[in-house]
Amino acid sequence: MAYSYAGEAHSALLASYRSDEEPFPTGSCWNFPRRDCVREEVDVLRRLLFPRCWDSDSLIEDESAVRELVSELGELFYTGIRPYTGDDPTDAVDAVLDQLPAIRELLKKDVEAAYKGDPAAKSYAEIIRSYPGFRAITVQRMAHALYEAGAPEYARELTEFAKTDTGIDIHPGAEIGEYLFIDHGTGVVIGETATVGDWARIYQNVTLGALHFEEEEDERNMLKKGYKRHPDIGDHVVVGAGSNILGAITIGDHVSIGANSWITEDVPDHTTVYVSDHPEQERKRTESAPQD
Repeated sequence: MAYSYAGEAHSALLASYRSDEEPFPTGSCWNFPRRDCVREEVDVLRRLLFPRCWDSDSLIEDESAVRELVSELGELFYTGIRPYTGDDPTDAVDAVLDQLPAIRELLKKDVEAAYKGDPAAKSYAEIIRSYPGFRAITVQRMAHALYEAGAPEYARELTEFAKTDTGIDIHPGAEIGEYLFIDHGTGVVIGETATVGDWARIYQNVTLGALHFEEEEDERNMLKKGYKRHPDIGDHVVVGAGSNILGAITIGDHVSIGANSWITEDVPDHTTVYVSDHPEQERKRTESAPQD
């Protein structure tokens, strides 16, 4: 093994498991059917973060087992990062794994937001195991830590896997606040330099994207990199299905954006935006319609 974790995240994770209260699963009798994951890092990650929901109850009573699984995740990160850098990524991996307890607490808030924001949600366990928005943000929050630690290419591998799995494309560079809920989720795109505040609710087919691209002055046909090109979304914002919010603009706090909106300018706090003129529908009886 090239990597072995020497930090204290395992102790903090164990304490976090034991501090869970309902409506999070708290008993030891959960026995869900097996669900394999084709990306090994994601399988290990979900067992570390929510062991009761992924048939890993034994972790809750065994600190050495938690530490071993943290090291296993670290080995996978190490192996994934090193080909991109050619250097020993131990320090970066350590820094990322140290954040596991904090990431778990963030994800617990995302579960709460999904439960409160979806009338169809029946339990926290249902959200953790089956909601695509939660699966996507679980991977993105871990990938964002890798991105910030200097492993952006490997972080992108993980979020691309999450996109394949869920249909939700959140770049690892995006900064996501607390209590995020992505409902349904298919077709959601959140770009690299986007920021999303607390208690955001985003529906399917929403794009937080770039309006246009700048070119490098000294390189023909080369788009410029590393500049702000995606929107900033405030706190308590609802973005309706099919909406496009484009460019380095600011959406204020307590904003509601109606379905299919196209926004390329700033929106102030406490504002509702919607499409005012909907196309009229016409109906006609088809020739094959049954006669009375």
